[in-house]
Amino acid sequence: MTPGDHRKGVGLGLALLSALAFGGSGVAAKPLIEAGLDPLHVVWLRVAGAALVMLPSAVRHRGLLRSRPGLLAGFGLFAVAGVQACYFAALSRIPVGVALLVEYLAPALVLGWVRFVRRRPVTRAAAVGVVLAVGGLACVVEVWSGLGFDALGLLLALGAACCQVGYFVLSDQGGDGDEAPDPLGVIAYGLLIGAAVLTVVARPWSMEWSVLTGSAEMDGTPVAAFVLLAWIVLVATVAAYVTGVVSVRRLSPQVAGVVACLEAVIATVLAWVLLGEHLSAPQIVGGAVVLAGAFIAQSSTPVKGSGEPVASGGTERELSTPGTTA
Repeated sequence: MTPGDHRKGVGLGLALLSALAFGGSGVAAKPLIEAGLDPLHVVWLRVAGAALVMLPSAVRHRGLLRSRPGLLAGFGLFAVAGVQACYFAALSRIPVGVALLVEYLAPALVLGWVRFVRRRPVTRAAAVGVVLAVGGLACVVEVWSGLGFDALGLLLALGAACCQVGYFVLSDQGGDGDEAPDPLGVIAYGLLIGAAVLTVVARPWSMEWSVLTGSAEMDGTPVAAFVLLAWIVLVATVAAYVTGVVSVRRLSPQVAGVVACLEAVIATVLAWVLLGEHLSAPQIVGGAVVLAGAFIAQSSTPVKGSGEPVASGGTERELSTPGTTA
């Protein structure tokens, strides 16, 4: 096995771990929300707790505040605060699986950004992938019944998709080599900035703190609230972000994005088993089509040269400025 093959193998393993960790966030958060916590408070607990865990990394990489302020601000505002706040607010109103599947319109949004904002050509396969994703989404939200889900919940999930667009772009900022910012430092400051923003928005001093000393129900089974919170902070945030960003560095935004599509599958299955959120047959078929479209859109980018991909539904490896979306 060549060093390159080993690097890719490790990257794929980390991407799978990241998808599994992220996929478990919704099923742990929803019982806390149903037990009485506001969705924004759950997000604040998640991000603030993870920021404390990652604080030593922030101190170690404090030079990033001077060298990459735009990247850190973008990662904190969008990849942390934006995605998590919109997603948790959405799953308080619609099923976990539906919220994540709507979020996976992100490849279609990236395609539109590349085609109409960056004005670069896109591949035919990428366009087909977007059409499939949109068509599958129509089945997931049951458009024939006048949208079978809460409209605000769907809009919040779409907001999470908009924030997710830049997650892989920001994760890959700096490219390879000695000049690339350390991913642990980026994550640490992203969490700190996200926690600061969410503190102003969520106002945690008004939180029902007593909920955390009790239990929450997962489809009728009581689970200690602090156990669910510990899972959200340590596994679904710290471990998920670290493995996700490092996997992008070892693979590419496109390949890591394709593997990340498994997050929606994992979340849907876990919600089905642990929360009793059953999807109908058309929704399952539509979800499969959404993921197939996302897969095609993100994997259809031919790479030109070293690190400058031709535009398609996947994210790009280089940005002209380091502080955009999520």
